[in-house]
Amino acid sequence: MNVRVRFAPSPTGHLHIGGARTALFNWLYARHTGGQFVLRIEDTDAERNTPEAIEALITGLRWLGLDWDEGPEGSTPQGDFFQSQRSEIHSRRVDELREKDLAYEHEGAIRFRMTREATTIPDLICGDVVRELTDREQEQPDFVIVRSDGKPVFHLVNVVDDIEMGITHVIRGEDHLSNTAKHMALFRAFDVEPPAFAHIPLILNANGSKMSKRDEGASLETWRDEGLLPEAMINYLSLLGWSPKDDTEVMAVAEIINRFDLPQVNRANARFDDEKLRWINYEHLRQTPMPQYRMLAENVGMPLEGHDEDFVNAALATCQEKVKSLPDLPSFGAFYFTDDFPVDSDFGEKAMTQENLSALAALRDAYVAVESFEADALEASLKQLAEELGVKVRVLVQPARFACTGQKVGPSLYHLMEVLGRDKVLGRIDRALSGS
Repeated sequence: MNVRVRFAPSPTGHLHIGGARTALFNWLYARHTGGQFVLRIEDTDAERNTPEAIEALITGLRWLGLDWDEGPEGSTPQGDFFQSQRSEIHSRRVDELREKDLAYEHEGAIRFRMTREATTIPDLICGDVVRELTDREQEQPDFVIVRSDGKPVFHLVNVVDDIEMGITHVIRGEDHLSNTAKHMALFRAFDVEPPAFAHIPLILNANGSKMSKRDEGASLETWRDEGLLPEAMINYLSLLGWSPKDDTEVMAVAEIINRFDLPQVNRANARFDDEKLRWINYEHLRQTPMPQYRMLAENVGMPLEGHDEDFVNAALATCQEKVKSLPDLPSFGAFYFTDDFPVDSDFGEKAMTQENLSALAALRDAYVAVESFEADALEASLKQLAEELGVKVRVLVQPARFACTGQKVGPSLYHLMEVLGRDKVLGRIDRALSGS
């Protein structure tokens, strides 16, 4: 079977984390099986499905890198992949049901003749689910497929479009499981075998409540604006309900595609943990190849232009291990690229005491004489001087760090001095000693 899956959102705002996870699972399954991933915009709610909401949806998917094999090229509603443009197809299918006496008019609306029996739903994740009729449905199991205003409802158009587009697998949130008996009945009414269903677990907040669009962190755009890497978001979202057999957590996208399969999706609901998301993002940042990391640094405002490439690479390498969020990078490593770097005045008061200044002057002399201006030699020289002066190492480290970076926290002191080089380090120590 040639797998064809779809993501069919109704865009009403920014792309929700839950929607992004649904799109991702469909995309991963298509890529894992060599199938096709279809994007279909269910935009029949004219009041809520604005062009801005559609644009936000498409932008979010593209930022994640979830490319679709079939779907809209832009956000303007035109073509078969916008539900609002498929009204003739939907009307024709309604007529087909009426001709089969499987639909009828009632109080201006059109109802579908629903089965009066329980439905067994074979689900690739949930197993066989038996859907019994509710008390209300036992009285009137038939449901509306076209409202009295002439607009078709979700149940009808969703099934018709899946049939027309040849969808083989429907991967969607577990909240849609209650609709599936109706959808299966509609497929069979059109003499079409229903697709394979796979209902993925819901995403909950940390406190166990269902994550809504208004909850903090629920919008994909929030994380994109925070500087999160798209590959880190894909990694984290893939773990919300799925895990590889060996419980690996940090994975590249290619590895996730290779390992992803529906039987490994859990039944239990997943809880959104923003701290774990940030940790996974940090792990991806640490492992980012330097050419890409350099580009990311430029994107967040690091003034790299005009600096030697080897120097830039060496400087960024000392930051990469410690910076956990890209927006923090410019302030963390500013001292490498300008002498006019931000200064932590509180740290300066503690670091530049009279005792420390005297020790810093002695350190300058030691660094003039040190043969190799490399991290190991600089560390050994500093510690030897501290022993000779009878002071703790921090008496030398603190003023040296303040002189070179202006900040209490930063890259390893000895490595950053090696990157800056002897002349730059001595010049900054001189400036600090002169109080300028």
